[in-house]
Amino acid sequence: QVQLVESGGGLVQPGGSLRLSCAASGFNVGNYAMSWFRQAPGKGREWVGRITRFGPIINYSDAVKGRFTISRDNTNNTVYLQMNNLEERDTAVYSCTVVMGTEQYWGQGTQVTVSS
Repeated sequence: QVQLVESGGGLVQPGGSLRLSCAASGFNVGNYAMSWFRQAPGKGREWVGRITRFGPIINYSDAVKGRFTISRDNTNNTVYLQMNNLEERDTAVYSCTVVMGTEQYWGQGTQVTVSS
């Protein structure tokens, strides 16, 4: 059974940092591309970044490029999202996702609030 569990969210001041975790079970994160999305209050879901299976190749949205870093730990079967220099506009629920064939799986998300 595929399961994704995000953690690490919280309240942080502008300019601060957080590291989100996406712990996977039921599959190996090293065998699939994994993505992070976020959804701010009253807005649609926004793609944040992606780490591919091979390479890996990591891509980011323009909104987070240079501030966020995605990494993967195959031993712990976890994907991370390191977020630095956070801004109030980064406030959102952050979720990880994986696509397997015709199925897409999501975690429950973790809330990140950036506020002074």
